Amino acid sequence: MTSPIDRVPAWMLAVAAMLSVQLGAAVSIGLFDDVGVAGTAWLRLTLGALGFVLIARPRYWRWSLAELRAPILLGVVSGGMTLAFLAAIDRMPLGTVVAIEFLGPLSVAAVNSRSARALVWPLLAFAGVVLLTEPWQGSPDLIGILLAACAAAGWGLYIVITQHVGDRFEGVDGLAISLPVAAIVASFFGISQAIGNLTVQVLLIGLGAAILLPLIPWTFELYALRRLNKAAFGTLMALEPAIALTIGALVLHQIPAFAQLIGIGCVVLAGVAAERTGHRPVELPDLETPPT
Repeated sequence: MTSPIDRVPAWMLAVAAMLSVQLGAAVSIGLFDDVGVAGTAWLRLTLGALGFVLIARPRYWRWSLAELRAPILLGVVSGGMTLAFLAAIDRMPLGTVVAIEFLGPLSVAAVNSRSARALVWPLLAFAGVVLLTEPWQGSPDLIGILLAACAAAGWGLYIVITQHVGDRFEGVDGLAISLPVAAIVASFFGISQAIGNLTVQVLLIGLGAAILLPLIPWTFELYALRRLNKAAFGTLMALEPAIALTIGALVLHQIPAFAQLIGIGCVVLAGVAAERTGHRPVELPDLETPPT
């Protein structure tokens, strides 16, 4: 049965998801002083998980452990990616972090393309990242760069696993399984920071951040990845560093230098140029039949 979201073009879902992600990141920064970086990740993922569970109302006993393996793995990756990303934007500008993080989906796009020439585009993106981080200007934040690189690896894995989960679970059932796992992962680092600081205002801001990220974008990405292959989706993500730079400048007043603008241009160009093979030719499984 076709849902209204299935009628929305896949590229439009992907772009809306990117806008929501970066706005959610900007809102999350406002929580760092109150509940810490890890506390913000835990709060956002926990509220997002509650939202998905209430929407999907999954009957977890319907699935075998083998069937649950992929969404559980997605939850572990999502939790780690969120922790690394938020820790990185606490140390470096949003646009720079997202440019580094974009190396993950860009690598997925290049590896899944059918041309060896596409492997040159991650190298161009890396050159852009060097311009963004400006290592010749004093001492670069190596910890921030490492955290952003970890988020990049997580983002690449997230794309691959989300597509796998989206093919095998109806609606947002897969996310209703993975998000609680992600919240548990974040809880090991975040509960100690957040407990005692959860005022009504913090909870309301946290709810807004959770709606912007993960509720809206991860739902949109799940549906987009059902209709796009990993190469096409990874290439669409080329817009994300530019969006992050714009949100950083407008919302967080993080004004980039000229060399950093050139760097963002290199990253975006690399993403656009990465070979795409278009929509996926696979047929979706019969989702009317419950898994056995």
